[in-house]
Amino acid sequence: MKLVVLGLSLSSSWGNGHATTFRGLLAEFAARGHDILFLERDVPWYASQRDLTDPDYCRLEYYSDLDDLQRFTGEIARADAVIVGSYVPDGVKVGRFVQATARGATAFYDIDTPVTLAKLARGDFEYLDPALIPGFDLYLSFTGGPTLRFIERELGSPAARALYCQADPELYRPLDVPTRWDLSYLGTWSADRQPTVDKLLCSAARALPDSRFCVAGPQYPADIDWPANVERIEHVPPAEHPAFYAASRFTLNVTRADMIAAGWSPSVRLFEAAMCGCPVISDVWEGLDQLFEPGREILLARSTDDVIAALRGITPDKARAIGDAARQRALAEHTSRVRAGELEQHLEEAMVGKTMAALAAER
Repeated sequence: MKLVVLGLSLSSSWGNGHATTFRGLLAEFAARGHDILFLERDVPWYASQRDLTDPDYCRLEYYSDLDDLQRFTGEIARADAVIVGSYVPDGVKVGRFVQATARGATAFYDIDTPVTLAKLARGDFEYLDPALIPGFDLYLSFTGGPTLRFIERELGSPAARALYCQADPELYRPLDVPTRWDLSYLGTWSADRQPTVDKLLCSAARALPDSRFCVAGPQYPADIDWPANVERIEHVPPAEHPAFYAASRFTLNVTRADMIAAGWSPSVRLFEAAMCGCPVISDVWEGLDQLFEPGREILLARSTDDVIAALRGITPDKARAIGDAARQRALAEHTSRVRAGELEQHLEEAMVGKTMAALAAER
């Protein structure tokens, strides 16, 4: 299959989870024998923070603007499938161009589904116009569950399918390093996540002054009053994520408000930590118990007291057992290889559906 992907970023993991998602997924997709061209808008904030410049599993090309994108018209037209990702700059115009140009199947890959749907509901068409949705043969979504039916019934998608984030077990694996923190959190700052970080990590840190905590990720406001026992790290490159998790007795998973409301919206960090065998303490949302079994593969926290109880009451052996169980579940269901197989199946179905529709139209 010849696949063209127009995504937010493959080259830079700075301040976004798109790059690591695309890297694992496309590497395994290429390993299945497919040819991939990734087109990335050349923007200053990623150009200055690139940590992947020459991937060996796909061709990575940059375009400066929509006019420059025209250079790839022939390749988009000839591709068996073309994917447009969420948060692509000028995404609506890019989507229109792809739908007008591609002769193969077209798909929208929403790595931000609840955020996207909330934006559409308030008339914010930053990177997707609802008028475009019926024109994509396939809507791939980071959110599963009832949201998929909503995208089909209310927004007119011919086929909405879950394609959750994932982690690569070759990159994310347990490491034997000294423990630095009792509880860590890895994530870019967002206003709707910060109250949960405050409740589940900062308040626990204040209650447990002899324990060690860490918050890693960019864009946190300078005026946040971190407890003295919370270490701040501005950025952890993907290559260092396994060591970060290995140095954590527990790690925290915090979900954005729109994703909690939608449910069935796992974060890539959830799968990365599980793959590394680090026991996860997570906020609570619908569908999480279908991905990991609470109490055996993951710990749930609704309050500061829940976190304190876990840090004080769970023995090292029990914590290790939870991390090991989560890793086995992730290896079976949430690897890049599993997702690449799902992507292949969804695209093939879309290609067949488009061909059948074209034949029917000719009759």
